[in-house]
Amino acid sequence: MEIVTKIAPIALALIMLGLGLGLTTQDFSRVLKTPKDFLIGFVSQLIILPIVAFILIKILGTSPEIALGVMIIAAAPGGITSNVLTKFAKGDVALSVSLTAVISIISIITVPLIVFTSADLLGVSFADENINITGTALKMALVVAVPVTLGMIIRKFADNFISSKTSIIDKITGILFLIVFIAIWVEEKDNIFTYLAQAGLVVLTLNIAMMIIAYYLAKTFASGIEQIKCISLECGLQNGTLAVFVATEISSEIVYMIPTAAYALIMYITGFIFIYFLRNKA
Repeated sequence: MEIVTKIAPIALALIMLGLGLGLTTQDFSRVLKTPKDFLIGFVSQLIILPIVAFILIKILGTSPEIALGVMIIAAAPGGITSNVLTKFAKGDVALSVSLTAVISIISIITVPLIVFTSADLLGVSFADENINITGTALKMALVVAVPVTLGMIIRKFADNFISSKTSIIDKITGILFLIVFIAIWVEEKDNIFTYLAQAGLVVLTLNIAMMIIAYYLAKTFASGIEQIKCISLECGLQNGTLAVFVATEISSEIVYMIPTAAYALIMYITGFIFIYFLRNKA
């Protein structure tokens, strides 16, 4: 996985820079102005999603390595894709951006915590003794928090220019996302279908179950249909590039990345199907 190991940090940093370029301080202050909808999305994605993932891997008897890969993708925040598809679904894009921004920033703490706690519970040990929560969090800060902050600073001083290039930035980040996953498929083409057979059922179940759970939670507690659409999609579309980065940091074994690759394929299919039904609602 030499190619993936080298390009994942660069791709992730550029994707997070793109996220930062699309943010303003209003995306963070909005959380304080309308806290209810944000808290529903926040709890659903940051707490309920990993819990549902852990319950599923136990019920389905998933192997420890694949199970940890599932927990990595479950711990990842939403990505720019969730913002784009929320817009397509006529959902609350502002809320989607706020959720992605805040959860992405705090993911430098939550992702290592969830992943290493899951590894202990699953009995997975890492060959490299230097791998730990603190080290992983620091590396994530370099490729997540720093690029996002830099992007926001650039946006502040070149707002008009950046605002006019939003669609181009979205396309570039999408291409970077594809490059990482194409690299995984190319490098491991002889083994990947075996792993996909092992991971496909659990990630498909997780993806569908979580969007349904988030939908009904939001339907019960959120302000309206736009917020319901946003929260549902935000909980079903994860930042796969970040998950790949974390997987490459904890091990050079492809097995930990396979659930992410499987989830990335599945989430687009289920996401668009979900949007089809959501768009029919007012």
